[in-house]
Amino acid sequence: MICPDTAVQEGVSTMTSNTAKSAVAKSATTPQPIKALHSGSGYPVLLLHGFMLSPHCWEQVAVRLSSHCEVFAPALAGHWGGEAIDGWSVDVHALADRIEDQLDELGWRTCHIAGNSLGGWVGFELARRGRARTLTAIAPAGGWNSPSLTEFRIGMKFLSLVPIVEIGKRLGGFAVNNPLAQRFALLLLSKNAAAVARRDAAAMVAAALHCDVMLPMILGSGRAPALEDLSTLTTPVRLLMAEYDRIMPNRVYARRFLEELPDSADRILVNGVGHVPMLEAPDRIATLIAEHIYASRTRLRAV
Repeated sequence: MICPDTAVQEGVSTMTSNTAKSAVAKSATTPQPIKALHSGSGYPVLLLHGFMLSPHCWEQVAVRLSSHCEVFAPALAGHWGGEAIDGWSVDVHALADRIEDQLDELGWRTCHIAGNSLGGWVGFELARRGRARTLTAIAPAGGWNSPSLTEFRIGMKFLSLVPIVEIGKRLGGFAVNNPLAQRFALLLLSKNAAAVARRDAAAMVAAALHCDVMLPMILGSGRAPALEDLSTLTTPVRLLMAEYDRIMPNRVYARRFLEELPDSADRILVNGVGHVPMLEAPDRIATLIAEHIYASRTRLRAV
């Protein structure tokens, strides 16, 4: 026979145990911020994520490259996991300054760079500064004149997401792990949502909700000068365009890259993927980056 006090104690113990298990399970499924991914040895490779994302989107590619390369994938300043950045207006040049500081800390005078979206734009700026041995630009941003209607349209597209992000912030962890929120993010950033792991989808939502630089970046990008003439770029460039890019469709946003990049630059359409192809096709993206790196080492062009 169990006395009432003992029953209460056992009940409390059981509840505590269940709560602890629930907390562990929640922490296992809820993504945590990453300041930087850094692994492997060999050729120095810098991986730069897109606007409102985080190093999480590079995890699968980083694993594949790290067998032959030293991979460094930092969180951009003002983004989830990244250092804080002050000011009501932030542009690509400020982000590139912070990345240069990190390269100096690593002792990397130059490195191979792969950047997606905003990361590709930062990659072009770093290449212009002489920091890139090669550049793989994956659905890069910045392919517009300033000011222009194209620039205005992309700014308004991201500005329209502000109310959605604010609602998500109020919902907190519920939004991060909510299948509908994840589905919405995947609809924008991928072609085959089923190919993206639930954990990666949750990280995308969390990164968007923790992007402190969202408004300053939208304002700053509209005021910043456009990319300089791409035809004068001496860095070996490989342009990867996503076939189903819903954020920056190729017919509009890739036009300048296609027209201005030197003839020596690779121009490749990656079939069956969305704006952030590393999530749904990490094998292909890692291979395309590695090919470009190795081709530059042997002075041969990958085809």
